[in-house]
Amino acid sequence: MTLAATLVAAVAIGLMLGLLGGGGSILTVPVLIYLAGQDPSSAIAMSLFVVAVTSAVALIPHAHAGRVRWRTGLVFGTAGLAGAYAGGRLAGYVPATILLAGFGLLMAAAAIIMIRSCRRPLSGTPHTSPLPVLIGLGVTVGLITGMVGAGGGFVIVPVLVLLAGLPMATAVGTSLLVITLQAGAGLAGHLQHATIDWPLTLTVTALAIAGSLAGARLAGRIPAQLLRTGFGWFLTAMATLVLLQQSPPAVRHALAATGAGRITLAIGCAVLALAAARHVHACRLLVRVRPRQNRSS
Repeated sequence: MTLAATLVAAVAIGLMLGLLGGGGSILTVPVLIYLAGQDPSSAIAMSLFVVAVTSAVALIPHAHAGRVRWRTGLVFGTAGLAGAYAGGRLAGYVPATILLAGFGLLMAAAAIIMIRSCRRPLSGTPHTSPLPVLIGLGVTVGLITGMVGAGGGFVIVPVLVLLAGLPMATAVGTSLLVITLQAGAGLAGHLQHATIDWPLTLTVTALAIAGSLAGARLAGRIPAQLLRTGFGWFLTAMATLVLLQQSPPAVRHALAATGAGRITLAIGCAVLALAAARHVHACRLLVRVRPRQNRSS
C-alpha cells in the first residue's frame, strides 16, 4: 500500500512540474521520507535526481511551444550552480532535524505565495533585469535548492515574473531550465555523503516524467491561479505535518498521546479543510469572472 501511494505521488510530482514549472518537486522529499521510508539525507539526494531529470524532460514541450527564455534561464541557472553545489555539501554538516524544519518553513512560504496568487495573480512589467541581479538571485535560490532538495520552482517562477519581467507562461517554461541546472548541481554535492536507492529513484523518476509530460500538455488549459491555490493549501497541510514531526518530543506526545491533543488536532484539520474548500471555491468563481470583465473592458 505504501509503495502504491509512493508511485501515485510520483505521478503527481511530475504533473505539478509540467503544469506549474515547480511546486511538485517540493513534494518529493516528504514522499520519499514518509511514504518510501528513506532517511532524510538519502531522500534529499534522491529528490534532486528525480527533479533534475523530470524537469529536463518537461522542458522539451515548453521549448517547442516557445515558452522558454533561454538567455535569462541560462544566466539564472548557471549562477545558481555554485550555490546549489555548496548547499549540497553544507547539508552534510547540518542535522537532519534542522534541515527538515527549514524545509517545512520553505513549504509554508511557498504555500502563502501560491494561495495569494488567486486574488493577486503574479504579473510583472516587461523588462530586462541587469546581469548582476540575475546572478545574485540565481546563487541565492541555488543555495536553497542544494540544501533542502527542492527544485525551487515555487521561488523561481515568482522571481522570473516579478523581477525578470517574464510573462507567466514563459516563466513556467524557463523555470524548468533553471531547476534542471540547479537540481543537478545540488545532487553532485549530495553524492559526497548520501546513499541512493537507485531502483526506487529510477522508478519514481520514470513515473514523474510521465506526469510531467501530461502536465505540460495541459498547461494553459487549466487556470493557473486555481491550480496554484489548491496546491498551496495542500502545501500548507504538508508543511504543518513536517514541522510537527520536527517539534520537541513533549509537543508531539501532547498532541498524539492525549485526548485533548487528539481533539485539538482534529479541530485543526477540520478548520484547515474548511478554509481550503472555501478559498478554492472563491478562487474558482473569481477565475470565471475575470475573463468576462476582460471581454467587457
